[in-house]
Amino acid sequence: MGGEGAPDFLSCPRVRRASCLCGSAPCILCSCCPASRNSTVSRLIFTFFLFLGVLVSIIMLSPGVESQLYKLPWVCEEGAGIPTVLQGHIDCGSLLGYRAVYRMCFATAAFFFFFTLLMLCVSSSRDPRAAIQNGFWFFKFLILVGLTVGAFYIPDGSFTNIWFYFGVVGSFLFILIQLVLLIDFAHSWNQRWLGKAEECDSRAWYAGLFFFTLLFYLLSIAAVALMFMYYTEPSGCHEGKVFISLNLTFCVCVSIAAVLPKVQDAQPNSGLLQASVITLYTMFVTWSALSSVPEQKCNPHLPTQLGNETVVAGPEGYETQWWDAPSIVGLIIFLLCTLFISLRSSDHRQVNSLMQTEECPPMLDATQQQQQQMAACEGRAFDNEQDGVTYSYSFFHFCLVLASLHVMMTLTNWYKPGETRKMISTWTAVWVKICASWAGLLLYLWTLVAPLLLRNRDFS
Repeated sequence: MGGEGAPDFLSCPRVRRASCLCGSAPCILCSCCPASRNSTVSRLIFTFFLFLGVLVSIIMLSPGVESQLYKLPWVCEEGAGIPTVLQGHIDCGSLLGYRAVYRMCFATAAFFFFFTLLMLCVSSSRDPRAAIQNGFWFFKFLILVGLTVGAFYIPDGSFTNIWFYFGVVGSFLFILIQLVLLIDFAHSWNQRWLGKAEECDSRAWYAGLFFFTLLFYLLSIAAVALMFMYYTEPSGCHEGKVFISLNLTFCVCVSIAAVLPKVQDAQPNSGLLQASVITLYTMFVTWSALSSVPEQKCNPHLPTQLGNETVVAGPEGYETQWWDAPSIVGLIIFLLCTLFISLRSSDHRQVNSLMQTEECPPMLDATQQQQQQMAACEGRAFDNEQDGVTYSYSFFHFCLVLASLHVMMTLTNWYKPGETRKMISTWTAVWVKICASWAGLLLYLWTLVAPLLLRNRDFS
């Protein structure tokens, strides 16, 4: 990049620039980094489409967009176009923004679901459908724009209520995917630093692992203390107390299991670093669940009545907060994990099996290196999937479908459209998140004990 012979995209003929949009290789991005692999660049561009939808959703939540949303046919109307009398201006604004997010995320989910079906059973780049996966970006963008425009003209009816439950299921599954990615990240981190410690014969790497492990456990303990302080009361909030106590107990159990002698013998790279990362993530999911509790005394995120423009907090009426702390942290984790899905190639066999990817790409032979150099000179991506795809195209798009549903629930604080035309919090959101945390802990425990239970299989 920047070396002799590197392609300058601005000096490329217009025909070449047009082929980047309509051809078989995403060379717009590759002109900046010509040694990129086709598989990586394509995933990055699809992820960019998702992030673009997230950006539009965030803009829809801005109060300044409210006046424009009033012009659409599905907002603040009931029956044959008769305006609904709402209790306050903020209620209607929240309603508009959240329903706009539902429609934007419906468009992105439909877009990626279409590619999930289209890319089933693609085995190599020789399949004609691989050209669609790795090119025609301009037309894909037009399809996404068309779906978005069409989604905003879907009649309200029961659409928002039904789509809420699709979001609940999709978000539950994506929380588990996030946990798998965190397991993989912690495993790779631990393995790499242990390798550095043995290679350099330095205790500094061991000290670094100890420091971060201790830090994550201290943050988890602090989170437990704060949740007991702000989300429970001495005489009430029994559900919150049970959820916090159970998840704390389960995290202690998996931490002990991670360092058992038999587990260590079967998986030498297993350790407390991975367990501490999973513990901290479980505490975050617990915090997110408690922030959805529809009871004012057990949830400080529900605003109380402060004036004429707010409504009384309760199961069927309170104003929506645009951004609360759990939503912001959840959005950051979502962005990082989604980007990680696009870039990752794991050396953990179990994770690759779960995520439908191959192991870290091997070194290229002489012929492949020559092809890569030719592709770089032409300002396009290097096709590294002629002998076989490096990831499941269909499963990758399915992950983006789940990501679209998860970000929809995150941006709307898991609120459900109520019969009184307000966005309300429900116990459904609480139980989905808690069950997801339990399923995640069970999944991590399985990665620890699977080599002991299935001795005939290779888990190295």
